[in-house]
Amino acid sequence: MITTVDLGDYTTDIYFSELKKENNYENRLLISDEHIYRANKSFARYWDALPENHRLLLPAGESAKNSASLFRILDAAFDAELDRGGEMTAVGGGVLTDMTGLAASLFKRGCAAVFYPTTLLAMVDAAVGGKTGIDYRGMKNMIGTFYPAREVRIDLSFLETLPENEYRSGLGEVIKTAMLGDASLFRLLREESAAFCRRDPEKLRDAVARCVCIKARFVRDDFREHGIRAFLNWGHTFGHAFEAAAGLGTFTHGEAVIWGIDKGLKAAELLGKGNRSYADDFRELTRRYGFRTEAPVSDFSLFLKALAGDKKKNGGALEFVLQSGPCETFRAPLSDEILRKIIPTV
Repeated sequence: MITTVDLGDYTTDIYFSELKKENNYENRLLISDEHIYRANKSFARYWDALPENHRLLLPAGESAKNSASLFRILDAAFDAELDRGGEMTAVGGGVLTDMTGLAASLFKRGCAAVFYPTTLLAMVDAAVGGKTGIDYRGMKNMIGTFYPAREVRIDLSFLETLPENEYRSGLGEVIKTAMLGDASLFRLLREESAAFCRRDPEKLRDAVARCVCIKARFVRDDFREHGIRAFLNWGHTFGHAFEAAAGLGTFTHGEAVIWGIDKGLKAAELLGKGNRSYADDFRELTRRYGFRTEAPVSDFSLFLKALAGDKKKNGGALEFVLQSGPCETFRAPLSDEILRKIIPTV
């Protein structure tokens, strides 16, 4: 067991666990995607042994995070004759856990969701905390609910077959989480970058557990993101706009978040609240992991439009999550003048 997140009406147990076959698939639907099935032979054998009417294989990737996939999950749940006491189990990355959580929240007004996150990004972020959603009108997660999984079971063996770009994407969220709540993990990521790059299992187990506990703390204090939970969006407002302007799927989520954190550190400096040494440490760390923080925006007007449509806007105003040092986070509006200074364009 890593932790239990008690959210009043909801409780999520999070622990390390191998993927195991259930004894009874009645009232249970398992959902995964085609990439996992092709890439992981042991999972493919597991999947092929499941009853056909209790499994659903969806297309992989951000482009599949849409209403069509959502309704395929709901249709499969009806075909499997699930009732409100049933369970939807997602074996996949953040795209799949987000969609399955949304489907579970809608199916007969709510059935249980269980997640086996298969990417580092999903293990430390997407599967934890209860945010669900699909993309809409070219923007990420614009339709969704708050609906936590009953259980999150983390099987680190899935990371062995994770493509390098997806692994690096997850490291982007690990870095973000360390910056928010664990200065010693931030140092460890710098000092042990070679071990993390070769996917050292003990280092990963430690980092995943620490990130889960950090996120759980924010979620417990502010489940529906009316206050401090918004800090978890560090790098995301810039990053989501960058993803939208580049075309969803052009950059991985973690790459976009690291790009966004870089812009946030620059904005804090222009506001007179930055920390140059901290920013330098961040950029030196991201170079070690191969992130590109200077990638330009080709269409600045589209970037601004994506910012204007950010779902975190409240009362017509958009406040950006920024940092003045390790674990020193605040929110502030930014003028168009500052945005033009910090966003590289072509």
